[in-house]
Amino acid sequence: MSSRGSLAVALRDVWKKYSLREIFHRSLREDIMRMIRGNGQPLEKDEFWALQGITLEVPKGECVGIYGPNGAGKSTILKLIASVTYPTKGSVEVFGRVAPLIEVGAGFHPDLTGRENIFVNGTIIGMSIKEIKEKLDDIIAFSELGRFIDTPVKKYSSGMYLKLGMAIAVHSGADVLLIDEILSVGDETFRNKCIDTIQGLLYQGKTIIMVSHDKSLLEQIAHRIVYIDQGIIIKSQATTSTATRRENIYLRLTNNQQEEDLREEDLSYDKKFSKTVLSPNCIKSIF
Repeated sequence: MSSRGSLAVALRDVWKKYSLREIFHRSLREDIMRMIRGNGQPLEKDEFWALQGITLEVPKGECVGIYGPNGAGKSTILKLIASVTYPTKGSVEVFGRVAPLIEVGAGFHPDLTGRENIFVNGTIIGMSIKEIKEKLDDIIAFSELGRFIDTPVKKYSSGMYLKLGMAIAVHSGADVLLIDEILSVGDETFRNKCIDTIQGLLYQGKTIIMVSHDKSLLEQIAHRIVYIDQGIIIKSQATTSTATRRENIYLRLTNNQQEEDLREEDLSYDKKFSKTVLSPNCIKSIF
């Protein structure tokens, strides 16, 4: 078990119950009886466990992939971490600010433009207005929406929604990023850009939790994959290429930084040399 200070997310013996019936049809008397009995009672008619005894710790700076069939409980885990819903039993702790990308278009007002929704969605996930204004140009550039940024988002395609949501999330400064299948919506070029950005965020110490049916994508990005089925964790396994991939990314980032330092050094030398005044005798000695 990791120490509390090193954790980004901790789920401990989490159970989540849902009902197949319309919740609005339940009477006040039934609600009061549920409160008196508590949540530890057996399932009632038309109820089922979406999650059963989930215990999962995610250290800071780690990328965890959650993999499993439809209805396994993957998205429910993300919704619990994002506080969209709450556990029936057990505890969920999140240490830091969360940026959820759980559903395409979630957190956007359809009648507002992309630019206006940057402010709406940004404030929802905890960004200040000042922070949004400072990062606005970078968010728009990352989204690749161009002139469509001032179009109401109700006219956006799923891919355009994804680009805008992803652009806001990666510039939000959040400590924990939640991604649920949305990378499957975008085009290949943007998807590759998102993967590179996610890997960069990991090296900044951010935490990423991803849900996907694309196992190869999870193996490419995640440090480990948690396999879940029928609301139960089957196994948790480190990805085989994690060490090599992290080393390659580190070398690439280091090489890029070294190249940038050399360019700055060359520019500094050129500026210094251009200001140097040579005496006539020195010039004669050179030639």
